[in-house]
Amino acid sequence: MRRVIVAGNWKMNKTAKEAAKFISELKPLVADVKKTGIVIGTPFTALESAVKEAAGSNVKIAAQNMNPNDNGAYTGEISPLMLKDLGVEYVILGHSERREYYGETDKFINEKVKAALKHGLKPILCVGEKLEERENGTTEKVVKEQTVGGLEGISAADMANVVIAYEPVWAIGTGKTASPAQAQEVHAFIRKLLTDLYGAEVAENVTVQYGGSMKADNAFELISQKDIDGGLVGGASLEAGSFAEIIKAGDSI
Repeated sequence: MRRVIVAGNWKMNKTAKEAAKFISELKPLVADVKKTGIVIGTPFTALESAVKEAAGSNVKIAAQNMNPNDNGAYTGEISPLMLKDLGVEYVILGHSERREYYGETDKFINEKVKAALKHGLKPILCVGEKLEERENGTTEKVVKEQTVGGLEGISAADMANVVIAYEPVWAIGTGKTASPAQAQEVHAFIRKLLTDLYGAEVAENVTVQYGGSMKADNAFELISQKDIDGGLVGGASLEAGSFAEIIKAGDSI
């Protein structure tokens, strides 16, 4: 059985002190959560304090990006070795904002996925279409290219440690949300892609999250869909109470 995972992506929000305070508030709210994986993606500057505050709890910490190289002349970059040394377990890769603002390609994202797995980090690979791509009927083409490209050279065994996050770009930070039926349709398509790549058994065990404006009031309906296994949550993950409600929605299914 694949696992439901609810991950918060804080983006460029919260200082190290604010991160520690948030996690201290969240822990008692989700202490009884058993089935759902809980992940928080903090800024690089907050990772160390977040890992320390989450130690011994059911909360895991993610970085929001990384460089695929172990070390070298890459000013301003963070390596997988650095993340591993801090105790980080997950890393968000290929987010639409990285693709859009920083020109990240499927090839470069694939290098990051490989590097993450090499060093024992669990990549959350983001894929998804822009509004104009949905409107012109190329959603499946875009999602296929990003999924296949991001997983190039990744073995079936490695897929046990890969999470896919489907994030319709038009529904991120806009208040718009894909309907449960729309989201399920693309999630089922991704599951079919994974089946073609790795076989049904592997595909059935890969967690595929929904990442487009998931909130406490729509989380249950979304996660209830057959192929939606939790969420990559943006704005609603910045407040402990609302994030806990989403996590509990996942745990109730």
